[in-house]
Order: sequence, then C-alpha cells, then structure tokens
Amino acid sequence: MGSRMSNPTVLVPELIPVAGALAKATGNGSLPGTPMGLAGLRVAQIVGSTYLVIRSTKALREAGESEERIAAVASWRNAPYFTGPEQAALALAEAVFQPAAEGERVSDALYAEAAAHFDEKELATLMIGIGQVAFWATVALIGKPVPGVAEAETWS
Repeated sequence: MGSRMSNPTVLVPELIPVAGALAKATGNGSLPGTPMGLAGLRVAQIVGSTYLVIRSTKALREAGESEERIAAVASWRNAPYFTGPEQAALALAEAVFQPAAEGERVSDALYAEAAAHFDEKELATLMIGIGQVAFWATVALIGKPVPGVAEAETWS
C-alpha cells in the first residue's frame, strides 16, 4: 500500500518555506506544546486521517504524554485528565471542525472561555496552529500518505 501521490513538498517546493514559517509561528514559545498537540490529535480524529492520528500520537508520546491522556482525547469532555487550557484548546478544535447544531461554530461564549485561559498572543498562536492542522489534514486526506512509516518513505 502506497501513497496516492508523491510528496507535495517535492512537487511544489514553494511549500517548504511556507510550512517552515507556519511551524516557526506556532512554535514561537508563547503557548505550551500540550494544548496544541492535543488539539491537533483531536482534529486528526475528527477528519479521520489515520496518518495524522499516528503522527500526533507519536509526537505526544515523545513529549512525555501518558497513554491515558492520549487515549482520552477522543472523549475528552468526560475525561478527568485535562486542564482548563487543554479543554479550551480541544473545544476550539472541535468547534472549528464539527458543524454547530445552531449558531456559530465558535460562539462568543467559547471564545470567552478560551480567552480566559490564554492571552491574545497565545490564543492567536493556537488559532494559527489549528489552521495549520487543517492545512495538513487536507493534504493527508487527499494525498493519503502511508501512516506509521519513516518520514522519507511516507510518500510514494
């Protein structure tokens, strides 16, 4: 089983500096990595990308996250493992990627809850990080890289 296409960064090398700039922006040090990593895993679960789920769980493990916390991301609202800021990040990720039953996806109340846990720069960084995951989710869903293999071998 191979990827549907070649590595898009090889096909469109102009993507490399853009991806680097996004990584630099989200890694600006203003936001701890845990809320971003958990939100990224939740997005990967919602969009159904095995490739991104595996990448996200691997990154969380490497960052020292417990198996219990990683496994509980799918049911985070009922899990006792997450801090207020982590819950806010997970709620934002879900709101962006799941249709709202009514009203806006990101309500004023949800924004206020997130703003209670993050200052403006942290919240902007989280917002950009969720957007970055959305970009790579699109690439992964269309290109279908092979999950769980070395990065150099991911794309056919």
